[in-house]
Amino acid sequence: MIRCAIVGCGHIALKHMEAIRALEGAELVALCDTDPFKLESLQAKCGAAAFTSMNDMLRQMPEIDLVCICTPSGTHARLAEMAARAGKHLVIEKPVSLTPQDGEAIREAARLGGVKAAVVHPNRYRPAVRYLKWALDSGLLGKISHVNATVRWNRSQAYYDQAAWRGTREMDGGVLMNQAIHSLDLLLWLFGPVAKVQAMADTRLRRIETEDVAIAALRFGSGALGVVEAATTVYEHNLEESISVFGEHGYVIIGGPTANWIKQWKCSTMTQGEIDMITKRVELDPYGVPGHQRIIEDMIQAIEEDRNPSVTVEDGVRAVRLVEEIITAAGRQEIHT
Repeated sequence: MIRCAIVGCGHIALKHMEAIRALEGAELVALCDTDPFKLESLQAKCGAAAFTSMNDMLRQMPEIDLVCICTPSGTHARLAEMAARAGKHLVIEKPVSLTPQDGEAIREAARLGGVKAAVVHPNRYRPAVRYLKWALDSGLLGKISHVNATVRWNRSQAYYDQAAWRGTREMDGGVLMNQAIHSLDLLLWLFGPVAKVQAMADTRLRRIETEDVAIAALRFGSGALGVVEAATTVYEHNLEESISVFGEHGYVIIGGPTANWIKQWKCSTMTQGEIDMITKRVELDPYGVPGHQRIIEDMIQAIEEDRNPSVTVEDGVRAVRLVEEIITAAGRQEIHT
């Protein structure tokens, strides 16, 4: 039995709590948050021991095996390093950190502590995405011409005003680091490293320190081209999250308000029956097993089998580095209104 603790009792902690509850090999034994109200609210749902200090939690409960870091992004590195030094395995919410350097520090702390560390990029486990990964690995689409990742979402000013850290460079990041990071992780996982970046980014509508809209043109190491469009400025609601892939033998478009549905699948190397079967399976179960559950389940198996988790700190750092490269390429020095 892997005994788990959650540090940070905000909204995302609920997904970790539900994931741990759903797994036979895991038990939630401790919670930690500096906000007593959030701490008490989550404790009422699970009954785990509660702490307002992570040091106190680690000292008083040495039996903890795994710590889930669910705090604001700017605190991930410090807390993850503390847990790793205490010999605790780590599941870290996205992004793994706000800089590649902090991500590398987490990786080194995990190595020195002899522990395993995973990053929460659960979109990899969406059924439609898994089928796309299979098709690419099987070469069914042939040579890839170009790809597109789109996040057209709404995050109102009220969303950012909920907490002082939201939208800040020090603690949160902008649309690329916070919302589009999952799409960037998918691009890297599906198509490999990026060799060249050109970009524009700006803060158009929200009163925040970071970008609320960004557009980037990519060239992957394979030669394939890519386009990223990310915004939290879409009026009123989340409009679209999509991944589109165009190859010599066909194309696949996964979309919807979240990228869970197959919108188009054309492929000359597959029969229509095969395509229809995939599309129907996704329509029947577009979400599959919750991604957080898959991430934590994989971590438990990684501990038991003494292997790396499926989504490593290195994977998380690659996504953060791509965000940094896009922002650097954009050369954003001022806010245009």
